[in-house]
Amino acid sequence: MKASGKSILPVTIPAHPSRPTEFVLGVDGGGTKTRAVILDANAAASDGKVLGEGIAGPSNPLRVGIGNAASAIREAVDRACHSARVRRIDIVAAEVGLAGVKRADLRERMRETLRGLGIETLEVVTDADIALFGATGGQPGVVMIAGTGSICCGRNARGKHVCAGGWGPVAGDEGSGSWIARRGVQAVAKSADGRGPHTSLVKAAGDYFNVANVEDLATAIYAPGMTNDRIAGFARHVIDAAKGGDAVARAIVAEAGAELGEAAATVIRKLRIEGEHFQIGYVGGVFSAGELLLKPLRQTVTKVAPHVTFAPPLFAPAEAAAQMARKHLRLALAG
Repeated sequence: MKASGKSILPVTIPAHPSRPTEFVLGVDGGGTKTRAVILDANAAASDGKVLGEGIAGPSNPLRVGIGNAASAIREAVDRACHSARVRRIDIVAAEVGLAGVKRADLRERMRETLRGLGIETLEVVTDADIALFGATGGQPGVVMIAGTGSICCGRNARGKHVCAGGWGPVAGDEGSGSWIARRGVQAVAKSADGRGPHTSLVKAAGDYFNVANVEDLATAIYAPGMTNDRIAGFARHVIDAAKGGDAVARAIVAEAGAELGEAAATVIRKLRIEGEHFQIGYVGGVFSAGELLLKPLRQTVTKVAPHVTFAPPLFAPAEAAAQMARKHLRLALAG
């Protein structure tokens, strides 16, 4: 091509010297949404700078099935790649943390299904695993997860790993959003019958479940299309009512904190770290209740472990998953 009588050669723009060429992927998949993030594979171990992230729908395989879970993960990963302006082929390691994969066979089925992503080193772990890493930076400690469901996990300096909770809304999930919501609905029923005290949750439940009369609440909550996630969403209103001073709601939130504390105390006893100094990290929407929930949680735990400290996690779950992928990659290269 010519212009003004001179030849113009194509120009090649060199890569920016600080631009990484290898990346790690972290995925946090739950019953509500899936979040994927991309980090520089060669950055410092403490560097959690996100180069790109993607959000998609739920990926708990017990709730949505393996195929749908894999589709949500792929969508989140592709959006993260687009955001970071990288290709999937440039991702050298991935850690996928999912709710609902406590069973080893289910984790393996998910890993096999995700091979289609084309990432050579890809591990599937539980959401509790990545939350624990995020809470303590990979150091010994405990994490309490309380979102739609609840579970507490910990690891001691000897590498022993134990959990308590995580049994789902029918058998457990005490202190979770699902549990708080159900306690709230039960309080509404008791109030309506006169078996329990008056509570502002009656109006809140009518608004949330879109019923004009409290007597119609049963029709709404037992409707064929009603899901556990939808019911669990009522927990936000219970927490709001507790913050507003409603005595019934405050009692529910306090009981939730005590239940979560019992799970943490159980983990601590099993790890035999009652006399040690360590951190409990907490993550999940239920902790928006603040001190109304944290105070009874602390009171329950410190009866067993007086030297424990409480703090939000060092890394969000998806970032923690990417950090785990980076760590496993380095261990593999070193070996």
